[in-house]
Amino acid sequence: MKTGFYVVLCILLNSSLLFAGQKFDKGDEYFFVGTYTEGGSEGIYSFALDPATGKLTDHGLAARSNNPSFLALTSNGKYLLAVHETKDGNGSSMGYIESFAVNKEGNTLISLSKVLSSGAHPCYVSVNKRNDVLAANYTGGNVALFRLNESGRLSESLDVQQHYGNGPNKTRQSEPHVHSAFFEPGSDRIFVPDLGIDQVSVYQIDKKTSKLVKASTPAINLPEGSGPRHLAFHPVLKVVYVVNELSSKVAVVGLNKDGSFTTVETVSALPDKYEKPNTCADIHISKDGRYLYASNRGLNSIAIFSVDPKTGMIKLIGQESTRGETPRNFTLSPSGDFLLVANQTTQNIVSFRRDAKTGLLKYTDQVKAFKPVCLLFR
Repeated sequence: MKTGFYVVLCILLNSSLLFAGQKFDKGDEYFFVGTYTEGGSEGIYSFALDPATGKLTDHGLAARSNNPSFLALTSNGKYLLAVHETKDGNGSSMGYIESFAVNKEGNTLISLSKVLSSGAHPCYVSVNKRNDVLAANYTGGNVALFRLNESGRLSESLDVQQHYGNGPNKTRQSEPHVHSAFFEPGSDRIFVPDLGIDQVSVYQIDKKTSKLVKASTPAINLPEGSGPRHLAFHPVLKVVYVVNELSSKVAVVGLNKDGSFTTVETVSALPDKYEKPNTCADIHISKDGRYLYASNRGLNSIAIFSVDPKTGMIKLIGQESTRGETPRNFTLSPSGDFLLVANQTTQNIVSFRRDAKTGLLKYTDQVKAFKPVCLLFR
């Protein structure tokens, strides 16, 4: 009996210590972090941002998952999606999408379903208000369509669109590499950047067949060797900004009324005379549409652009060091007052206060994180 008492007492003490480190401040803005599960990571983690000071707090593991590299949240905030890849006994890659229920009280995730992504190395997932889900399969060179039901469970793939072709760069563009997939706001179009073929493919969902069909203008063609990776839509103007990984340039593309596209300009995300190796990764625009940001890996910076409020054209106005190496994904806080960066190689997340008038960034805090890849506010 005495031994049993001490065991129970130890469990209670350990539990108390665990929950003592998990105090949640209702004023904080919480975000999830997708990681590569190597070097200590066990899956998806929970962090908090103090919206007054920019201080970051680690709240620990939210869900165990294998390589949950990129995350997406449903519009009602109830469900989270993650793409990840595993290795079978032969060492080949199998891509998956996993859905989770978000436990808002405990800031944890509960796994609900897991399905094949229909391609190798899925690197991006997105979901719209109708709970249509897209997975971008990088090595598979395709985009796949799924649906999330009201209980947060994923369907098997409803359709897969395979890309073909290659670019001039034999090492990075020997075949299609679909890097992301975006639902256009206020439209039924889908934009799919493919690094391998220098193209943003454009689709729509056929509501009768639940298939992906090509839009009236099926693609935005970019200069050879560009390597389109991610994009951002202007909140007011009919303009989309495409960040190109290989050329380290941002393409400003007009969305014409007839469904066609016009590349207005292409602007470098690098300072003048910078000649060292660099690749761009991510891109985001402020809610007011006045400033655009892109991440540089090599220079290890956030490039800051001002945006012309009438034309949407951009001008590079600054660079802010990410205080780490290989800035992968970054995000703006819900208020827009802060910008957070995930530095994959140095394994740290860094917060910057954003000046809404000038668009410039000022360092505020940083925190350690295991192989961070994606930051997603709740």
